Parts: sequence; structure tokens; C-alpha cells
Amino acid sequence: YFKGDGKYLTLPWDKGMNVEDIEKYYDEVKHVDWVHNLSKAPMLKAQHPDYEMFLLGPHSKRGLSCADCHMPYVSEGGIKYSDHQVMSPLKKVSSTCQTCHRDSQEQLISYVYEYQDKVNEIRDRIEKELTKAHIMAKTAWDKGANEKTMTPVLELIRQSQWRWDYVVASHGSSFHAPVESQRILAHSLDRALLAQLELQKVLMDLGVREVKMPDISSKAKAQTYIGLDMKTITQKKENFKQTVIPKWIEKAKKDGKLS
Repeated sequence: YFKGDGKYLTLPWDKGMNVEDIEKYYDEVKHVDWVHNLSKAPMLKAQHPDYEMFLLGPHSKRGLSCADCHMPYVSEGGIKYSDHQVMSPLKKVSSTCQTCHRDSQEQLISYVYEYQDKVNEIRDRIEKELTKAHIMAKTAWDKGANEKTMTPVLELIRQSQWRWDYVVASHGSSFHAPVESQRILAHSLDRALLAQLELQKVLMDLGVREVKMPDISSKAKAQTYIGLDMKTITQKKENFKQTVIPKWIEKAKKDGKLS
């Protein structure tokens, strides 16, 4: 994140580079990226921790770097150099994976999808339970819950979503560090369920016996539930495309920055 006058990029690595150490740093400086509109939980946004997750995986521990898999060597006219068209290693398995692994191309590709599927299975479960926690918290607030009873609940929600987001926002984590990804997601699911248990106690004290979950089975229904005026938002985007972007392009041409 940027601090001070907004010019200094700050990496939250003071206490270490795993998900718990970064969270500890954010907690100590009381950093909040935004307050959730439903639960009022003070949220953190994981900013694509691909590097941090890669460090915890088997390829990093064996001394590989990003370029070894994403910029494989190619030969041309007797010259060997790294391919600067950065791409998925699965597009050139023979010059990426198979330089170290003896498995067939089909088998190596299947490993990748197997890791992703197992991680995504836990991810999908978390998203349902975490959503329930946010909605239960909103119900508690609506029924008169006070800040003292809600604070520990919101902390669990913050911790759960931070862990979910940490894995989801690091797009390659399910392959780069499949074991660590599943560990983090397991802790996220645990905290989401713990938050629900604590919320049940709060709701019971408020006389609420059941929380009816809204129908958010589609993106449009979810947007309606949280109060997004998609018609207005879509119109603003269209106006931006038709008015602002052409002006930028014209200015860039005049300044010689665009041919």
C-alpha cells in the first residue's frame, strides 16, 4: 500500500512473508482497506501475493525462479536465449516441465488441474460460509447488536476473508504452493464457521432464532441484494468509454505519445 504523501510503496514484510506475519503487521498498524457494507467488518485486501506464495512452494524451494518456467530457453540460429513472451508453462511443456520431470505431457498437465480443482473445492465452500457470516452480522446489527459483542465476531470475519483473498488473489498459488494454499484456506473456513457460531450466540441474545438467507444465486441477484444500481453504473462506464477515453487518445496523439 502507499503511505505518507502517497509516493512510498510499503510492503508488509516487517514480520515475515507468510499470511499470518503479514496479517500481524497490518493488525499492529491498524490498517483497514475498507469496511464491509453488510457486516461492518474492517477488511484487508490481498494485493496479488503471487511472489510470497511462490516462495512457499516446491519449485522455489528447489531453487527455480519465475523465468525458468514462464520464460523457457529457445534456440535460434545457434543462439540460446530466454523466450520473452511470458506465458503459461503448459503451452511449452517440453521446454518447461519436462526439462526436470520425466512424466508425459498429459500427466504433467493433469497434475496442474488436479491441484487447482482441490484448492477450488475448498475455496467454493468458504465463499458460501463467509457470505453467511457477513449476512448474519448484518442481521445482528439490524436487530440492535452493540460494538462490544460484535468486535470479536468481526475480527473472525476479517481473518477469514483475508485468508480466502490471499489465496484467490495470488492467481498461481494452487499450483505454486498447493499445500500452503490448502492450509490457508482451511484456516479461512475454520474462522468463517467460528464467526457463525459466535453470531448465533449474539443473535440468540437478541431474540433472533433464524436468519433467512437471500437469493444470491446469480451475480445480478447478488448485486441487487447489496444495493448496487447497475443501470447507473453501466451507463457511467459507457459514458467514460465514449467521452473520456477518446480525449485521452487525442491528447496522446498531439503529445506524440501515440501514433
